[in-house]
Amino acid sequence: MPLPLPTAKSVKAPAMPGAPARPAGATEAPHPPQVDAFKIKGKLVKGKPKDLATILRSISFLEIAPEKDILNVIYVESRDIDKNPYLFSIVKIKEDEVEVLYTIPPEIGPKKRRVDVIRYLLNILSLIESYYQVDNKTLYQLVENAIKELAGSVTMDYTKLYTAYDSLKKEVDDYRKKVDRLTEQSQALTSQNYELKTQNDEYKLRVQQLEGLSDDALKAKLQEWVSEHSGSINITEFAKVFKVADGRVEEMLNKLVNEGYLEVVQ
Repeated sequence: MPLPLPTAKSVKAPAMPGAPARPAGATEAPHPPQVDAFKIKGKLVKGKPKDLATILRSISFLEIAPEKDILNVIYVESRDIDKNPYLFSIVKIKEDEVEVLYTIPPEIGPKKRRVDVIRYLLNILSLIESYYQVDNKTLYQLVENAIKELAGSVTMDYTKLYTAYDSLKKEVDDYRKKVDRLTEQSQALTSQNYELKTQNDEYKLRVQQLEGLSDDALKAKLQEWVSEHSGSINITEFAKVFKVADGRVEEMLNKLVNEGYLEVVQ
């Protein structure tokens, strides 16, 4: 059977080795963390506590504080504004048991915090398993209870929220696909527009070349046209054939008449 687990209490976190003392009269933190703890039976099967200390000191973020017959393994995750440990855990490895004390800040649920601490403890035990062993039955039940409590805290509201999130995620995925398709279509239209613009520029150049007939060349074309069409001319048709503005054709016809090259028949 697992050992009874103390109920979390709203108390000040235990003093940490090397933590700076709080000045007299200083205001307490507005939201001090809670403290919880649990124990697991264990035993040292090889070596001495100092051997465990040597192994655990290789982990840079751990602080090792030996006491008589106790090895304190301290993991400080965050500190308060006064640089005192705020979110932390202490694993007290004794000859016959392992005791774990840890803080629970207001912003983290107690059940989730316990699961995180147990996961951290399992990592510590895996490092020293050749020297120290715990009661696996108690450890398994501790893990099972923690997971069961955490799973039980998932309310129907959370389930609905997750369902809504999952639905929104699918809609977002669909919109992304639509955006991808529209992007491809836009790129295709951009390519087509570029091709049409290129063709339009070519046509404009050809028109400019045709409209660029000199006055003498235009006069000659007009005289040839009149001669080939039995002395008549359709200005619109002529302008269309030679890509010349109607106004310029009329202007040049008047010049030809004034200069005596053509005669207007009434």
